[in-house]
Amino acid sequence: MTQSTDLAPEDRKIITLARSVRARNGVPEGAAVRDETGRTYAAGTVTLESLKLSALQTAVAMAVASGATSLEAAAVVGDADAVADADRAAVRDLAGPQTPVLLAGPDGGLRSTVTAG
Repeated sequence: MTQSTDLAPEDRKIITLARSVRARNGVPEGAAVRDETGRTYAAGTVTLESLKLSALQTAVAMAVASGATSLEAAAVVGDADAVADADRAAVRDLAGPQTPVLLAGPDGGLRSTVTAG
């Protein structure tokens, strides 16, 4: 496991934002994305009777709704051992297959980095 302090500051920031959302909202996952201008969007899991979105899907939707046209990176914080295919697809739709998606545990330790592709 790589500690988040070994990451570039911009990547450490999106992991920290994702951890904060997860803790503040008491949701299973937190996520954050950084768009092509460096703006960040953080979100948690959405679970309503009529709407269910993962944290990363919600963060990507927030970026799109705010006018982002691409992403530089994405991060997910939670207990999962892998980034869900649907989450990678959401990032890929906006940013392309080579966009890095960071997966971190609740402690902020990086578990893996995959591409959206």
